[in-house]
Amino acid sequence: MRNSIVKIVSVVVFLIATTSSFAQKVVSQKTSISFFSHTPIEDIKSSNFKSVSTLDTSTGDLVFSVPMQSFEFEKELMQKHFNSPDFLDTKKEPKAKLVGKITNLSQVNFKKDGTYSAEVSGELIIKGTTKTINEKVTIIVKGATITLKSKFNIVLADYGIAFKKGKPSTNIAKTIETTVEAEF
Repeated sequence: MRNSIVKIVSVVVFLIATTSSFAQKVVSQKTSISFFSHTPIEDIKSSNFKSVSTLDTSTGDLVFSVPMQSFEFEKELMQKHFNSPDFLDTKKEPKAKLVGKITNLSQVNFKKDGTYSAEVSGELIIKGTTKTINEKVTIIVKGATITLKSKFNIVLADYGIAFKKGKPSTNIAKTIETTVEAEF
């Protein structure tokens, strides 16, 4: 009898611990990532609304998974170049990923409405290349909704992304502005 009570109490404690840890991890399927490239020849804009992200509000752990073929372009030829083996090779490398952490988590109160400045450090993986990033993020808490916003630059050559010759090499900026927004 005593053994049964110990087992039941153990199971209850395990379930409470598991449930409370799950409650702190939130998922966003309303994640958008866009980029903007400006050159004197042309501007290129692209958006991706198929990305998924998770945030653990207790640890600050943050993960973004980005299906690269889901970027949408104004011109079909731009999309073809973007996905080609000469540029992003999205058949071989179908996803980009960010695995990071909010480094100033103590300055963000996920239980109180407000706008918080945060810093994220982590590893950004694009086209099989991993680079350390440190970026500023705005976190907006409103009711049960957490919104994360950031704008930063990516140097394409850092990830082995570049056209060596031809029209695309002059039409695409070497550094692109990237905008991320996720609603949890």
